[in-house]
Amino acid sequence: MSYENKQQRAIGALTNFLQSPLEKLLAGYSQNNTNRIILDLFHNVVASVPAYKELLREHGIDPATIQSIEDFQNLPLLTKQNYLRRYPLAQLCRDGKLESCDTIAVSSGSTGQPTFWGRFFADELEIAVRFEQIFNDSFYADTKRTLAVVCFALGTWVGGMYSASCCRYLASKGYPITVITPGSNKQEILRVVKELGPQFEQVVLLGYPPFLKNVIDTGISEGINWQQYQIKLVMAGEVFSEEWRSLIGDRLGNDNICYDSASLYGTADAGVLGNETPLSICIRRFLANNPDAAKALFGESRLPTLVQYDPSSRFFEVEDRTLLFSGDNGIPLIRYNILDTGGIISYEEMLEFLAQWNFDPIAELKDISKDPDARGIRHLPFVYVFGRSNFTVSYFGANIYPENVTVGLEQPVIREWVTGKFVMQVREDADKNRFLFIAVELAPGVEASEDKKTTIASSILTQLKRLNSEFANYVPVEYQTPQITLLPTGDRDYFPAGVKHRYTRK
Repeated sequence: MSYENKQQRAIGALTNFLQSPLEKLLAGYSQNNTNRIILDLFHNVVASVPAYKELLREHGIDPATIQSIEDFQNLPLLTKQNYLRRYPLAQLCRDGKLESCDTIAVSSGSTGQPTFWGRFFADELEIAVRFEQIFNDSFYADTKRTLAVVCFALGTWVGGMYSASCCRYLASKGYPITVITPGSNKQEILRVVKELGPQFEQVVLLGYPPFLKNVIDTGISEGINWQQYQIKLVMAGEVFSEEWRSLIGDRLGNDNICYDSASLYGTADAGVLGNETPLSICIRRFLANNPDAAKALFGESRLPTLVQYDPSSRFFEVEDRTLLFSGDNGIPLIRYNILDTGGIISYEEMLEFLAQWNFDPIAELKDISKDPDARGIRHLPFVYVFGRSNFTVSYFGANIYPENVTVGLEQPVIREWVTGKFVMQVREDADKNRFLFIAVELAPGVEASEDKKTTIASSILTQLKRLNSEFANYVPVEYQTPQITLLPTGDRDYFPAGVKHRYTRK
């Protein structure tokens, strides 16, 4: 990409973002328009990315024959192994030049092996639209002076720098948003909120759910009255339960649950793929209270992340319950397999399904917001994602998901004892009888006791039977109650500090 081309691409993208209202930026979605956009992207990538052109040549594919969406869906799937790690980084970029990007981020993923991701200024503006959806539709930040506090780790990792950039672009567009970046320094976050928060009408904390909970709980222990700051949350990185959302809302003093937080479905690979909306949250909360409806819709006894997405920006497909996506970026990706289990549901299909369960989310949302013109109702499709399937354990043939156990730890009283972290595994006793073992991390200053063990085991069992029909029907009654071990905060064997937590152990 020449100097002039980079400059023109940057100017064009910035002008379009700054001068286009959100409604216009989201108006490009229609099936025919989306198909044209994705086919145009494919041919652009073939013409400009050496690695992809070579991959098609190896597969004996003539790009000129890809003229319809049906042709497109026969293209080979891309993975880290067969594409990203096979070719030099520069060959994955446009014109075979790494300098066509202006930033490189790093992700380690579940394997721990670092992957480098190039991106350009214009790519961030595309993702800034997802942030605009949240700040405009959920937080009404177009009319409220807002302090955005970036609590994601800063440095080469994608979350912190990306979030800070996107929030600044919203400020450039005219939103009354001011950004500050304490990163994952908890005491600095608390200082920022206490000293700067009173000068704004609301404060938005952006970070990973468990870390934000820790910040909130620490603030409460230090006497912070969170309600006075009108806290909103932008989250990413983990599936959480609606009980967790309610718990955090209670501790923050929030009273408009569908409008007080939003989660991003994001990846280092391609930025943000979709985002929670007030509508998607309203639907998810209904499904959380109706496990039979959730299983009928999603096919599993656990609640996935549910977001809406713009197919003209990130094009999703599903093969064998695995999500594929295509999208432009510093390293453009065509039919990329991110290894996430999930599915897609059109806007119309979602409303029709919910009507069969006598639920009207639009009417519910208008009632919740007390506004007949409630924001956040956009006719965009839904994508749901469970995450990686290897984080389950199999017990008497039943798949047990961490999400099921989490709900048991988020019940009243118990949630005051624990941090929310646990490790689940299936063990055998001396007679080779299998049992479900769960190590639970206690909150700082909380002592273990037999009463706590019994209460926690009973709560987890209740939620497993309620949420997981496989567990309720496959596991004999005498083997259903889990064996609980309570461990202190930061236990070296199960909850070491500074290490990405794993909720299952083989």
